[in-house]
Formats: sequence, structure tokens, C-alpha cells
Amino acid sequence: MLRIGVLVSGGGTNLQAIFDAIGSGRITNAEVAVVISNNAGAYALERAKNHGVEAVCLSPKQFETRDAFNEALLEKIDSYGLDLIVLAGYLVTIPPAMIAKYRGRIINIHPSLIPSFCGVGYYGLKVHEAALARGVKITGATVHFVDEGMDSGPIILQKAVEVQPGDTPKVLQQRVMEQAEWVILPQAIDMIANGEIGKERMIP
Repeated sequence: MLRIGVLVSGGGTNLQAIFDAIGSGRITNAEVAVVISNNAGAYALERAKNHGVEAVCLSPKQFETRDAFNEALLEKIDSYGLDLIVLAGYLVTIPPAMIAKYRGRIINIHPSLIPSFCGVGYYGLKVHEAALARGVKITGATVHFVDEGMDSGPIILQKAVEVQPGDTPKVLQQRVMEQAEWVILPQAIDMIANGEIGKERMIP
């Protein structure tokens, strides 16, 4: 049974997609062991509690230095014996020590077709604002392994979504979530849980 830790900063719609996929059998041989957020008001923590999953708030603001937070986060992660860490809208930089220790076991969902509209500054609604400003006809989402760069790790899955005339950033964001993010994130987790993809993807 794959033990998953989900790190999230906001509402947790991708977290809910994971819970729903486990419940419906689209994800097998996996369970969410803990949900960690840097935001005490994140609805994701309520979603976790509603599913009987431990919900933890750990914020950089609780510590005098970022190094102290990084150490505490890694210690907390270690304490759950996790097999996979899922970044589902987590707006905190992952400590290098954590990336090194869990190499090939951290994945992220990004709301564009990497390498488009990714990297520093591209998160949340800003991704969709940039896509619309550029006038692209196709966007989508990407699940990838996490490395030391920003949105630069090996790609696991991508799914395209059409941009429609008259789209606003929020409308496009919702379509990308529904048609891509909530589909490929559970799919990637199921693939990892069942040995269809693993650490070998981290090898250059």
C-alpha cells in the first residue's frame, strides 16, 4: 500500500480528486496518510479531516528562520513513513534536502503543458492569464517529478485542453482542472502505486 502525503496551500480541489479516485477505485493500492498545509485556513485541511486523514499546518511563519522551517518540514514528512509526496497547489519552496532524500518520490501538478507557462512566478491564476495573453489555442496540465529546478523535473503525464473564445482566466482555470488536472494526477498516482512508473524516470 503506497503511503501518500499531500502538500497543499489552498482549497484542495486536487486533493479532493485524489480522495474521489481512491473511493471510486481509479487509484488502487494507495492511501493518503497525511495532508500538510502552510496555511491554517486552507480548506484542504477540512477535506482531510472529512476523510479521516490527519491534517497538519506547518508554516514558515511559525519559525524564526527558513532553515528551521525546512528542518521541521522534513522531520514531519519523515515521521509518516511516506512512499510518495504529492504537491497539489503547494506554494512553498521544497527544501533541497527533502528533494535529495525523496528523489523520484515527489510529484507536482502544474496547470499548463510544460515547458509553456512554467517556472518562477507561474502559479495559480497567473498561468492562465499568461496563456490567454499569449493567445494559445491549446493549454492543459502536467504531472512531473520534482527536482531542484522550478517545474523542471521529468514529465509523467500531460493532457491538453482547448482554449475557447471568450475564456477568462477563471473559466479557463476551471476547465483545465476538470478536464486535465483531476484526471492525470490520480492517474499518475495509480501508475506509481502499481509499479507502472517509478524512480527510473529520474535518471537523465
